[in-house]
Amino acid sequence: MDIFSIILVVVGLCVFEVVSSFDNAVVNADVLATMSPKWRKWFLIWGIFLGVFLVRGLLPWLIVWMANPTLGFWNSLTFTFSNDPQVAESLEVSKPILLIGGGMFLVFLFFHWLFLEEKNFGLSVEHFFNKQGVWFFAISSLILSVTIWYALKINPMMAFAASIGSSAFFIVHGFKEYAARAELEMKNNRNLSDISKLVYLEILDATFSIDGVIGAFAFTMSVPLILLGNGLGAIVVRELTIKGVDKIRGYPYLKNGAMYSIFFLGAIMLAESFGVHIPHYVAPIITLTVIGLFLWKSIRCNRSNLNNSQPQHP
Repeated sequence: MDIFSIILVVVGLCVFEVVSSFDNAVVNADVLATMSPKWRKWFLIWGIFLGVFLVRGLLPWLIVWMANPTLGFWNSLTFTFSNDPQVAESLEVSKPILLIGGGMFLVFLFFHWLFLEEKNFGLSVEHFFNKQGVWFFAISSLILSVTIWYALKINPMMAFAASIGSSAFFIVHGFKEYAARAELEMKNNRNLSDISKLVYLEILDATFSIDGVIGAFAFTMSVPLILLGNGLGAIVVRELTIKGVDKIRGYPYLKNGAMYSIFFLGAIMLAESFGVHIPHYVAPIITLTVIGLFLWKSIRCNRSNLNNSQPQHP
């Protein structure tokens, strides 16, 4: 991978992490507003170490290692820089298993948002799907069944990984649902200690980071590049949590851009798991393009609202 490709991947990872963590930044800002300055500072400084290095660094490393234990724990991190043909061959064998599980997770994540979650409607077709929420579970089950059927013809471990990806989605979704209820309780419970709120924020950050970490494998299999791109994005999110979350709220369709990016990344991972060759620059270009389009749509919407709110002179 040349230097331009590396930069493109890192930039794509960073932007994807920032936009996909928008909900996390909003929740963080709401909870931090109820904490003392001392603990806010602790979250922003030491929390970066936990969120960036322990979660976004350790999690992709563990995923690569668990998908291919024959690499060993150290080689799972350094395989990008290895010239050993056995390491490359071992990774090539395990890559479809990792990609199909991650792709299934991301596709489920997108369809759940499309059918069931509240949103600002960025495209007219979203109105239609929002009224068909009952079909989310049927479509998800159908996608999983078809994927497993074709995966069994190639490798039973791929089929198992697809089921693990779907299970991971529902587990993570359950944690997010619980986090939403916990946030409401925190707002109503003024006696809750700052330490409890801090622990909650760190656990919440770890839960929300899973989307970005799994999506990162559509960009690259290199753990160091994932750590760099996602880590930079996580730092930006921490800064926006305090300084600019209200500005992000002013772009109503950024979340839409993140979710459509997640769908395309999931589709790329599933296609690659079945042997379709997709150049490494496709994922970052699609991500930057989709998010850029919805950012532009948000800016146009803000300008239109501003013009409509101005008094009309005779």
